[in-house]
Amino acid sequence: MNDRFDYFIVFAEMRTGSNFLEANLNAFPKLVCHGEAFNPHFIGYPNSTEILGISQEMREKDPARLIGTIKQHSDGLGGFRYFHDHDPRVLDLCLADPRCAKIVLTRNPVDSYVSWKIAQATGQWKLTNVKKRKDSKAHFDRDDFENHLADLQAFQVLLLNELQKTGQTAFYVAYEDLQDLDVMNGLARWLGQTDQLESLDGKLKKQNPEPISEKVENFAEMEKALAHLDQFNLTRTPNFEPRRNAVVPSYVAAAKTRLLYLPIRSGPETSVFNWLAALDSVSENDLKSRFSQKSLRDWKKDNTGFRSFTVLRHPVARAHAAFCEKILSTGPGSFSKIRKTIAKNFNLPLPDEVDDRYDAEIHRTCFIGFLDFLKANLAGQTGVRVDASWASQVQVLQGFADLTPPDFILREDELDIMLPFIASRAGRSDAPVPAIVNDPVPVPLDAIYDDEIESLVNGIYNKDYVSFGFGAWR
Repeated sequence: MNDRFDYFIVFAEMRTGSNFLEANLNAFPKLVCHGEAFNPHFIGYPNSTEILGISQEMREKDPARLIGTIKQHSDGLGGFRYFHDHDPRVLDLCLADPRCAKIVLTRNPVDSYVSWKIAQATGQWKLTNVKKRKDSKAHFDRDDFENHLADLQAFQVLLLNELQKTGQTAFYVAYEDLQDLDVMNGLARWLGQTDQLESLDGKLKKQNPEPISEKVENFAEMEKALAHLDQFNLTRTPNFEPRRNAVVPSYVAAAKTRLLYLPIRSGPETSVFNWLAALDSVSENDLKSRFSQKSLRDWKKDNTGFRSFTVLRHPVARAHAAFCEKILSTGPGSFSKIRKTIAKNFNLPLPDEVDDRYDAEIHRTCFIGFLDFLKANLAGQTGVRVDASWASQVQVLQGFADLTPPDFILREDELDIMLPFIASRAGRSDAPVPAIVNDPVPVPLDAIYDDEIESLVNGIYNKDYVSFGFGAWR
């Protein structure tokens, strides 16, 4: 401990140079960084089992205990690295504490994205011997990058606002600063250390030193995809402009009719997409999507008299859809890491694959286990993020309101009446009746639903029930 701080936290992300920063912090005699102490899938490092005698299970039950242990028992001033998808309970503990030193490490999001994709392709996340370097190129995916960028922006804005509200400041370090010995020594002085380094850590090597044009296999496509983004979105955080709502890239407009759909994840998105396409006799690929704040604003200006809408789904059906699509499934779009984590911590007997042996009884057991996870997750009692796939619909709508509050909030069971109605308000009196598409699930909700499941979901999403007047699903 010192006069100013009891411990420190390094706010960073994957592929921002946080391993190198940690190595240099640990080179100071009285500084010790304990890795990703609150990563929901491991503690400290992938192969470690504890930090200063605190196991992952102990940390999960009481994250404050690990922070207290780091403060009291580190050899000098202790700290850890924290990414946006780490245990959200830790943010409440650290951001409000002026005795916690905040270090914010940033990197150009395009560079971090490309580096992340190369690491995924090669399986090489650190490099200490250049001769063992693995080579690969990244494939740029526009939707994936925009989600990556939105996550970075939202987290940096959160940090900035909370520090402003509590009258604190952080020590900002850019990726390029990591090679500056004076900056590293300055950071140590800010942390209250009198010792200074004569050289930086030489073990870790830069993995991909080539120009970005040589590291991306579809570079021309990437340039075209990035052209619609304001250039300031690619500069250093935290000063991202404009501050965009993370859901904007998911908004979908009809090809011709002046309608804008604001999807709520795990809702009847396929049914609405199909209807929007049929409305203008086009394919689903012809719908307008991938909006940025600027392109959405331009669309609004060009479509005077437009109508926007979203669709609520009954909480039981929505929780079941989220479970089947994101947790039970192991295909594209599923959450493999979260699947493993909650299967272990909540004793879900999830099968490696759904086959003929997977029946309604097993499905019900797994779904109820998932509901146990949801109850803890939405109450802030787990280290796993609250994903948009299962966040309460009240919270999702509040997020919409920051930028584009919907004109209409529809219910899934009223789509056959309400979708043609809102189309008429946008000038289309000949709108077709939507064809409702059932979610592809291995076991239908009807086969497992009962009063117990209804009661569990009502307890988890009571605010949705009360706010939107939901009764029992059946």
